[in-house]
Amino acid sequence: MIKFYYHPSPNPAKVALFLEESGLAYELVPVDTRKGEQHEPAFLKINPNAKTPALVDDDNIVFDSNAMLLYLAEKTGKFLPADNLKARGEMLSWLMFVATGIGPYSGQHVHFKHFAPQPKDYAVTRYTFEAWRHWQILNDRLANQPYMLGNEYTLVDMAVWGWARAVPFILGEDAWEKLPHVKRLLDEINARPAAQRAEALKTRHTYKTEMDAAARKAMFPQIAD
Repeated sequence: MIKFYYHPSPNPAKVALFLEESGLAYELVPVDTRKGEQHEPAFLKINPNAKTPALVDDDNIVFDSNAMLLYLAEKTGKFLPADNLKARGEMLSWLMFVATGIGPYSGQHVHFKHFAPQPKDYAVTRYTFEAWRHWQILNDRLANQPYMLGNEYTLVDMAVWGWARAVPFILGEDAWEKLPHVKRLLDEINARPAAQRAEALKTRHTYKTEMDAAARKAMFPQIAD
């Protein structure tokens, strides 16, 4: 059975959605990042980058959420585009766009806006601009088709969903006024039973919510008190 190392945050959410959509059996293994559990030796053997999510599937270890989506899609043959080079190229392009653009710029924007010490004006300006730029590219893409790869729901939509859930926190409560097509996709996926089950995973365990000195040391050691 798959062991799924999870914390209730955007990147693990997208993998949780795939697991629930595909019906794969898995064991949920909580990793409380604000308690620093991602730095424990046992977890570092699975993901030396000390990030959630990760999975162990028999003798196979996979980390990085987008790699995990692709691994699970290829394992099951589900939620992939048509089996041709053109469709695969499009899928990889947009999956990597989420991996190298949406996630990092959104995450850095949140970090500098909410957690970094002063002075931070330049960093906030840069990451606000880049986060918005990337989300607007997605919104433009979705203005012309129901899903990221056209008419079919795929792993790329799941990758977007993981981060789209956090858009108000990332970009502000009024962000949906400028991103209506992303919001439409989010609402559609939220209505799926698998998404509701994926969201409910966060209630199975109690995770630390305080961003106290210990949490800052675990998550942002460069600025720890």
